[in-house]
Amino acid sequence: MHEPAIYPVPEEWARTAHVNRARYENACKAAETDPDGFWRGVAGRLEWMSFPNRIKDVSFNKDDFHIRWFEDGVLNVSVNCIDRHLPERRDDVAILWEGDDPAESAAITYGELHSAVCRMRRKS
Repeated sequence: MHEPAIYPVPEEWARTAHVNRARYENACKAAETDPDGFWRGVAGRLEWMSFPNRIKDVSFNKDDFHIRWFEDGVLNVSVNCIDRHLPERRDDVAILWEGDDPAESAAITYGELHSAVCRMRRKS
């Protein structure tokens, strides 16, 4: 078995990245030392209809096995994936679809995706 190739991150990408090595390592430490606080902060990046009070509820007990995250929160996925991006990114590509046939492809903007989702809501 051979070692996987390592490709250096282009400097331009590194300058505009949301996370660098230091931020990644700090996030890992925060997740280890205060998991609920860390994930509450991550949840804060989303738009909730009702923000969760209970972040994590986990039991590995055989008689009561469950893993629940943000169980008392209410989230509208469409708002987070589409609507909140409209003011600044309406004309940016939201979905770049490539079909099995190379001639089949589509670049769908946030605005087009929003319109399509709204049409689907009215039909159902």
